[in-house]
Amino acid sequence: MVLSPANKLRVFQLFFSDPGRSFYSGGDKVSGSVQLEAAQPCRVTGLRVTAGGCARVEHRGAKSRRSRSQEVEYLKYEEELRLEELLSRVNSPGKTYTWKFGFELPQPGRLVSSFKGKFGCVRYYACAILDRPSQHALRCEREFEVEEPLDVNRPDLLSPASASKQKKVTCMFIPDGQVSISAHIDRKGFCEGEDITINAKFENTCSRIVVPKAAIIAKHSYLADGHTKILCQKLSAVRGNHIISGMCDMWQGKTLRVPKLKPSLLGCDIIQVDYAIMIYLHIPGSEKLTLELPLVIGTIPFSGVGSRTSSMSSQAGSLSSCTSFPSPPPSYSNIHRDLRVDGPRTPLLYDYDGEENDDEEGGLFMRAPEMHYPPPPAYSEVDQDAVNPPQVVQVF
Repeated sequence: MVLSPANKLRVFQLFFSDPGRSFYSGGDKVSGSVQLEAAQPCRVTGLRVTAGGCARVEHRGAKSRRSRSQEVEYLKYEEELRLEELLSRVNSPGKTYTWKFGFELPQPGRLVSSFKGKFGCVRYYACAILDRPSQHALRCEREFEVEEPLDVNRPDLLSPASASKQKKVTCMFIPDGQVSISAHIDRKGFCEGEDITINAKFENTCSRIVVPKAAIIAKHSYLADGHTKILCQKLSAVRGNHIISGMCDMWQGKTLRVPKLKPSLLGCDIIQVDYAIMIYLHIPGSEKLTLELPLVIGTIPFSGVGSRTSSMSSQAGSLSSCTSFPSPPPSYSNIHRDLRVDGPRTPLLYDYDGEENDDEEGGLFMRAPEMHYPPPPAYSEVDQDAVNPPQVVQVF
């Protein structure tokens, strides 16, 4: 912070000892220095360094214009820097004076990671305060980041998560079958760049074509004066194949990569950042069928391999009765026509989730059939008697 000569100080600024450091954690030491340079002789009575950290929420209710706010303190520190008697009067213009400071952050588990959202934040800062006689104190402030470690190898985050849900579909108040989802992930804790493996089964007995999809959802909760405001955001998504009426489909090892995200914020009293895997079916003309599986984004990545194996084999057995996997294909003699894949396409319905950028496709299409007889298969006749000649058994 550079001050004008009218304030008699040319330089008043605060530095950290390691300016390239991205963040601090509980138990780390934060150190730095305060620099002071006078433009004219001036009197200084005291120099303090304070540090603070707090979570603050501020928002307005939907029906009220009154602003609601709440604050929780996590860090408070103050240090009085000693000014030598000789330096209490800064009378050497152009000379720079430097004072060092340092303090230790509370032990792990007592801080909350830094965060900045729409209706609240968690911020940490160090501030130098210069006291002068008969004048207002001068302040110089600099923020620093705190990131508390979150290990995804904790037993509760290594345990799998599963859920199932179904919905009856109606058309003009007339029953039109139902759809269902059963989903499973092998663990709840993940880090940036890791792949989430999803195993799921989708069934469709209604008359419409449905589309299975999955997405990572972020949920930010802000609490102020007993009122909570929640914001949800879809971060990344994958989709599966269309499922026509009377059929079902399953995902075996469908992957969804975790993008660059802030870790889950679980220890704050007034701000909470949660994540979830939302698996859903888009149903034309009806609300989606959705289910959520809990997800925690950590900072220490997964280190083992045992818990990552999923129960795909058991799920495959439960899906063996699904009608979308018929047993053997029909013989050529039973085929009377073929649907050409390069034939004209007729719009059937539009795949729209109610969100502008949910899909890039224009919709689902039904291909107009054309009569086309395929060439006969290559085969050769084999005389079974020549291959396996009959055995003659003599009876006495």
